[in-house]
Amino acid sequence: MTFPVIRNFEKIIENGANKLDAEARKVALLTLESALSAVNPRNLVSEKVRFEGNVLEVGGFRLNLDDYSRILVVGGGKASGRMAEALEEKIGKRIEAGILNILKGTSNEYKTGIIELNEASHPIPDEGGLRGVEKIKKLLSTVDKKTLVVCLISGGGSAILPSPQRGISLEEKQQTTSLLLKSGATIDEINVIRKHISAIKGGRLAAMAYPATLLCLLLSDVVGDPLPTIASGPTVPDPSTFQDSIEVLKRYDIWQEVPETVRRYLTGGVEGINPESPKPGDPCFSKVHNIILGNNRVALEAAEKKAVELGLNHLIISSYIEGEARHIGTVFAAIAKEINTADRPLARSGIVLAGGETTVTVSGSGKGGRNQEIALSASLRLDNLRGVALASIGTDGLDGSSDAAGAIIDGSTLKRALEAGIDPRRYLGENDSYHFFKALNDTILTGPTGTNVNDIIVLVNLKGGKKRIIE
Repeated sequence: MTFPVIRNFEKIIENGANKLDAEARKVALLTLESALSAVNPRNLVSEKVRFEGNVLEVGGFRLNLDDYSRILVVGGGKASGRMAEALEEKIGKRIEAGILNILKGTSNEYKTGIIELNEASHPIPDEGGLRGVEKIKKLLSTVDKKTLVVCLISGGGSAILPSPQRGISLEEKQQTTSLLLKSGATIDEINVIRKHISAIKGGRLAAMAYPATLLCLLLSDVVGDPLPTIASGPTVPDPSTFQDSIEVLKRYDIWQEVPETVRRYLTGGVEGINPESPKPGDPCFSKVHNIILGNNRVALEAAEKKAVELGLNHLIISSYIEGEARHIGTVFAAIAKEINTADRPLARSGIVLAGGETTVTVSGSGKGGRNQEIALSASLRLDNLRGVALASIGTDGLDGSSDAAGAIIDGSTLKRALEAGIDPRRYLGENDSYHFFKALNDTILTGPTGTNVNDIIVLVNLKGGKKRIIE
């Protein structure tokens, strides 16, 4: 398939109430596609992993493959399938075996001849993921100091690589994950618990791979790229503790709601009954090399480059956007108004870009995700602004519990909704952003993109600009 693709590109443009709104929508979509293309895992591996003679080089780090008697590939995440394709093209003849957990329903999109691709569910772990991890464990049990293990890790790995600790069932881990996702906890906080109830995360995969050399190639889906948080840090030291896990669950008032086995295991960890995750200085990390190939900033810079190509003013606000999605939507609506009335923080006929990962504290019974909630919240405050569009998407193509990547709005969204008898405030209150935008045909549909580097927010303002994108 062509990468990337917004399946309803033309329909979204047609929904513009006037020519200027349609132009703003098109600019937003073109910018998003440029961002997605830049973090295509195949492109990143092809560009950043070099193999000449017998030497494999990644980001200045070099390995002579003749020093190893075996090369194995393990890992998982939403981008690992495309990473595996590109890696096989580079060093396929050298790879003895491999097993990766990839997103459920996507195996037909990737072609690998040596590396086995095993489907697993996200964001709630499933039996498929558990089976794949057991195969990874079995493969790693065969390593020695002459083995090179290449680990491919990307966003989504926390759920896609499930391995509950002793005494905790998969169902109990699923219940815990579901409670955390609805609590409003940040991804960093969620991953603290994930690491402490997992037998593979929090540096434990590195412990399994020792004494082999472990080269881990990562795509970051975490704000600021902290290695211990990306896919819950299976190959890096874990600075968090059992006590930190308990405090997170209590902070969000779900300590008594998580299964008793989870509470018992975490409490046993504090008491020294259950072993802590590997910490900095542990010998198992002495032969581990973690290298980030792509992140949210790479996507934003590509989007900025597209703005330059289109002859538009441009500004990247931050790749560290966090907080409640609806509040972020309100802020971006305020920025749009400021541009429209005062030409700041940049002049009109421009694009404001941001990235990160917001959260949704679920209080309603609706369907949606953080990106659609950002757009829905912003739509309440952009009424009657011509030539303004805001789009927000998850780069993995899946926003929350929906099949949409995100959504797009403009200054006529509120009017269109009210004329159709749709009350946006009610949908926002029910956390039902998906059905709001589906009714307006303004969900952004890509399907799973095969990458994952957080979210991208694009705010376009063409008012006062002379350049026309649509001829």
